[in-house]
Amino acid sequence: MNKLLEPIQVGNMTLKNRIMFPPLTTGYEERDGSIGTRSLGFYERLAKGGVGYIVIGDVAPVRTASPTPKLYDDSQIPTFKKLADTLHQYDAKVALQIFHPEYDVPGVGKMIVDANIARGAAAKAKAAGNEEETAKQTQLAETITRDAYAKLHHDMQHFVSEATVEQLQAIQQSIATCAAKAQEAGIDAIEIHGDRIVGSLCSKILNHRSDNYGGAFENRIRFALETVKAIKEAAPELAIEYKLPIITVNSDGTLRGKGGLEEDEAIEFAQLLEAAGVDMIQVAQANHTGSMGDTIPPMGDVPYNWTLPVAKKIKAVVSIPVATVGRVISVEAGEKILEDGDADIIAYGRSLCTDPDIALKVEKGECIRECLNCNKGCVDAIQNRRYISCVLNAENGDETTIFIKPSDISKKVLVIGGGLAGLEAARVAAIRGHQVTIVEKTDKLGGQIHLAAIPPRKSEILRSVEYYEKILPTLNVNIELNSEATVDYINNFDQVIIAIGAHNMDVPFNVENSHVVSSWDVLNGTEVNGKCVVLGGGLVGSETTEFLINKGYETAIVEMLDKVAIGESSTVLPLVIKDFKEHHVTQYVNTKVNEIKDNIIYATNTTDNTEITIKADTIINALGSKKNIYNETGITVPLTSVGDCSGDKTADIASAIRSGYNAANMI
Repeated sequence: MNKLLEPIQVGNMTLKNRIMFPPLTTGYEERDGSIGTRSLGFYERLAKGGVGYIVIGDVAPVRTASPTPKLYDDSQIPTFKKLADTLHQYDAKVALQIFHPEYDVPGVGKMIVDANIARGAAAKAKAAGNEEETAKQTQLAETITRDAYAKLHHDMQHFVSEATVEQLQAIQQSIATCAAKAQEAGIDAIEIHGDRIVGSLCSKILNHRSDNYGGAFENRIRFALETVKAIKEAAPELAIEYKLPIITVNSDGTLRGKGGLEEDEAIEFAQLLEAAGVDMIQVAQANHTGSMGDTIPPMGDVPYNWTLPVAKKIKAVVSIPVATVGRVISVEAGEKILEDGDADIIAYGRSLCTDPDIALKVEKGECIRECLNCNKGCVDAIQNRRYISCVLNAENGDETTIFIKPSDISKKVLVIGGGLAGLEAARVAAIRGHQVTIVEKTDKLGGQIHLAAIPPRKSEILRSVEYYEKILPTLNVNIELNSEATVDYINNFDQVIIAIGAHNMDVPFNVENSHVVSSWDVLNGTEVNGKCVVLGGGLVGSETTEFLINKGYETAIVEMLDKVAIGESSTVLPLVIKDFKEHHVTQYVNTKVNEIKDNIIYATNTTDNTEITIKADTIINALGSKKNIYNETGITVPLTSVGDCSGDKTADIASAIRSGYNAANMI
């Protein structure tokens, strides 16, 4: 038996396997924080896929404005009971991660209510034709709102040190009351969010108190241990897991994270948590830096399993189960961690968004689609207050309405083009029962992904192609490389999907006597020389610039907008900016190129209309891509275009996957 599939006892819970979905803000909940259709569908899909332990992230025990689940009122209990009952049908255990934000929730809440009252009064005055009162109430609403956000901003930095003992006791009581409601709803466990207010109090970086909750180690952890006791008293039937955030050390010696404990104190604290009755510890990266990339790092930023060394040390000093989380990408990595005894439970967060069937596929020995750690659909969504999705999983977040539907009739389907859109179309069509052939004119599948994998930190993106290389043969998809389909060949099929991609567009201005090459050619290995200037500061231009500077070329970048790398993940962008700074990349933003002559770029600054000239030895065109047009002459069977060639705007990975999925699901 695989170690991942072995059961394990956690307090009074028996987990059927060692696969855990850790707390992840989804945004799927209803406006009041209750569990609605979308949220229930997401978690039920995880349970159907065999996940043994599912933690619902960021459940607030008080009424907040944050877009997270909430359980502070008895009226919300039924939706959480429905969640528990639904997941229990699949023998999955469910926990609520209770967190209290690190600000004066009642104080900020009252100000928001007062502002809304003023807005209502302004609306009434306007309806009555009282302009003076309308202006007065509108101004009052704006002032209160501004003050509320100022207080929130202040509290996020200082509340941990300024909160009164009475406020802390009220927070603790709200957490305990929430746990009691969870017990009533049939939830199996409570995960204490050891970051946020609890982690801030534990932290010697953030906690500047001088009372019994500050200063010495035993004072800083006092609130956390009291919270454990309060939960045990309020909900004695529930298991307790503690998310233990670790302030780690970056490769340059700086600290990563602020809200939590450094390694030596964390090891000691773990033993005290066990003594206090905690049933399980999840060792995680501390946050409170303002960057989600610190806790959920993107590809290429930190090593795989980067928090495991601390988890291993904590497991050595406690007897309760220890979970590890953080870039454990593959089941092979998880198996090795368990085999080596470094942890007891593997938390697959982003990975389960990519493929919720990890447990079932491990059991059956089937191919698993692995997360890219691109952070595009998940972490960026959390940052921007949208519901999360996965770029590789078209069903993610819409599990109740989007799923592969078996076909009544098996058709012969031809996919022309082996990029991601075509590959996903082939996969879905084959699963639906169609006979599928892919024709790809080059010698390998993947299309532009091979270019996207070349810049620094991007090689992990190749996992997207490797999945299809593994899965398609098992689905009996016929793959013809180095081939082009003739009209007669195409007309033998019942349905054709065109997925022929795009090309690097030509420069839209005059070029004379100058060395201009495309970004695609540069990434493919075309030689450059001397000073390089990249035209276009979007994703491709920024990545090409990073590629060049890391090869030692002096490089500048030109962009019409006011900043470069727009569209890049918010967790990747700081790495790009840092790389540009270290390599002294000159950024010409708000700059429109007019012409290129004798290797001189003549441009205009669009903010003040001043003229700019930039001398270069090699000029790289990264101004964007343009869809390829397929010649449909003589084709008599139905055609559908997907991916880059399907619309006016070329597709990113998420759009390519979804267009391929949807087209195949409609055949």
